[in-house]
Amino acid sequence: MVLALAAGAALTAALPAQAALTGATVSTASGPLNVRSGPATDKKSVGTLAKGAAVSVYCKVRGEQIDGHVRDSSTWLRIGSDRWIADAYVAWSPARTVPWCAAATAAATGAKVATEGGELNIRAAATSTSGRQGAYANGAALTVQCQVWGQQVDGTARKTGSWYKVGDKRYVSAAYVKWSKGEPWLPWCGQDPPTVPRGGNKGFISANAPAAQASDRATGVPASVTLAQAILETGWGRGALAREDHNLFGMKCFGSPGAHAIGCRDYATFECSPTGGCFDLKATFRAYESVADSYRDHGDLLANWARYDTAMDHAGDPKRFAKEIQKAGYATDPKYAEKLIGIMDQYDLYRFD
Repeated sequence: MVLALAAGAALTAALPAQAALTGATVSTASGPLNVRSGPATDKKSVGTLAKGAAVSVYCKVRGEQIDGHVRDSSTWLRIGSDRWIADAYVAWSPARTVPWCAAATAAATGAKVATEGGELNIRAAATSTSGRQGAYANGAALTVQCQVWGQQVDGTARKTGSWYKVGDKRYVSAAYVKWSKGEPWLPWCGQDPPTVPRGGNKGFISANAPAAQASDRATGVPASVTLAQAILETGWGRGALAREDHNLFGMKCFGSPGAHAIGCRDYATFECSPTGGCFDLKATFRAYESVADSYRDHGDLLANWARYDTAMDHAGDPKRFAKEIQKAGYATDPKYAEKLIGIMDQYDLYRFD
């Protein structure tokens, strides 16, 4: 069992002294715009801004997708310490490029080429063998749109498989990029916006059942068990790993995102060993384009790994299946199967098999 906390959670820190961007105006159909304590509508409302109000903006992050009066966007703007508004309701005059917020420091952060001398090649795809699209000089500022996973590069800034998209068919290796105030919590290109739990427990089940059933049809892993695992391991979808990167089962990278994930990201975690004792550590987890991809990856793991063969022999009996995956070492909690069965019974998840 893994409890993951996104590095982005540090964004609740006090806002450092920094220059704010002006030219932003609240644009709603009629009423005021809610100011939230975080970049989602399930975060606490900490005030309102009237239609037409001028706001000063410090930086941006990816948050809940909002279909607003101005645009449909998953960008949220930081306007103060623990104060966020949806960019979907903001008009700019003139248009401005808003910097990303650093995950750890909460400050506006900028990307610069750090080659220690030479140029950084721009490639048509996330590999050094793809077509060269030009180059940036050492120290050049970059406007990073999102990130993709590609060829692993050991550069001057880090060793990573992450590449930054800086334009249409224009990518640079993140291994040669440094951020002025620390790395932001960048979105993966093409990734679904963060998942925001809605409708309580019933809402979570309704939203996740189709993906669990699709995995069941493809792999044979009982949807009832998969749903119970997702509920138990994410706290009904509230965990940062599930919200931010659609990873509902704590799937780690081990050097590669595998066949179904789109990238790898570090999270601070708290884990307990089978022999006793719990400890903090940093681990690299798979990031998925969608919730459905997370379910399919999880299903393929159970269906294709030999240690779970006995469980798969009992796929028609969800309770036995839950007991067998625990025996095979899926989780260290001695009551893991008991908890899964309790959830399946309480919410009649068997109806999805």
